[in-house]
Amino acid sequence: MTPVSARRGAVYVSVAATAWGTGGAAGALLFESGHLGPVGVSFWRYLLGAAFLLALALTRRPPRVRHLTWRVLPVGVGMAVYQTAYFAAIAGSGVAVATVVTMGATPIFTALGARLLLREPLGPVARGALAAAPAGLVLLTAESVVRAESLAGIGYALLSAAGYAGVTLFSRHHRTDPQGTAVGGFAVGAVCLAPFALPAGVVPELSVPSVALLLYLGAVPTALAYGLFFRALTALPATTVSIISLGEAAGAALIGVVLFGERLTPLAWGGCALLLAAVAVLALRAETEM
Repeated sequence: MTPVSARRGAVYVSVAATAWGTGGAAGALLFESGHLGPVGVSFWRYLLGAAFLLALALTRRPPRVRHLTWRVLPVGVGMAVYQTAYFAAIAGSGVAVATVVTMGATPIFTALGARLLLREPLGPVARGALAAAPAGLVLLTAESVVRAESLAGIGYALLSAAGYAGVTLFSRHHRTDPQGTAVGGFAVGAVCLAPFALPAGVVPELSVPSVALLLYLGAVPTALAYGLFFRALTALPATTVSIISLGEAAGAALIGVVLFGERLTPLAWGGCALLLAAVAVLALRAETEM
């Protein structure tokens, strides 16, 4: 495996976060055009992501089967847990609360785990970003959170954050084959989601838009994004990766404004700017935070 520099790792995870930001829009469009539920979309997302990455691996070199053993099981189970728990959080408390709690708690859980389990130091720039990024996230979604009628999904959101942090920490510790980890994790995640997806209907209504959206979801926000994410974990501390990943929230908000006509309040625009500033500073200073 060719070594990745810290600067390139920061670019990788920034691109991954940008790609993840388009995943929500693609999923929302699939709910309408493909008549799939959230778990069904996640099932196809993981299945197609594994297929795309496996096809890419076969064109470059034979897959390293010896690495696709026990290590992919925790990754796949963790991915299934945080995806399912996130949707349960949305059902219980709405999108805004679920997003704030999940994405806000993830870098904190990751930072604690990285310090206690991986003995990774947390530099001054990372500490500042760890404070600024969640604050920006709260400002970005504050109005929607205040309007939320139920906070019952907070527990699920925390579980989702813990699952995501666990995948990040485990993948950072076992980083010898990032592509194999992504392929195996997607396959295991799809198997874990299948029992929940099948009763709700997993076969989409086939049409040109639904097929195009499925292929896009599997290729860009999944295969490309997670492939870069696991690659970045070979070069950057887990906390740095988790904070830069928060750029996904700002990207998703901007997509909502441009494509869906959503409006952001001045407070939300300020939160978006603070979040992006924290991500940008940390990405540019990645090499000093190693």
